[in-house]
Amino acid sequence: MDIKQKVGHRIKELRLQLGLSQEALANKAEVDRTYMTDVENGRRNISVEVLERIINALDINYSDFFNSIEFK
Repeated sequence: MDIKQKVGHRIKELRLQLGLSQEALANKAEVDRTYMTDVENGRRNISVEVLERIINALDINYSDFFNSIEFK
């Protein structure tokens, strides 16, 4: 699994824990829903600025985002 897939999997995991749809998270992060789909599926190489907006939309801090088995 490459880093894009790991990040996407983590975003999806957290989104589902919050009970958010892809569209709801995309709206909160101010990105297009289809873009969010591509991110979650590891098809997008997102910028750190977009990652920051997604992490903020998930209402989580950076260390909690990266504190996952995915990144160990």
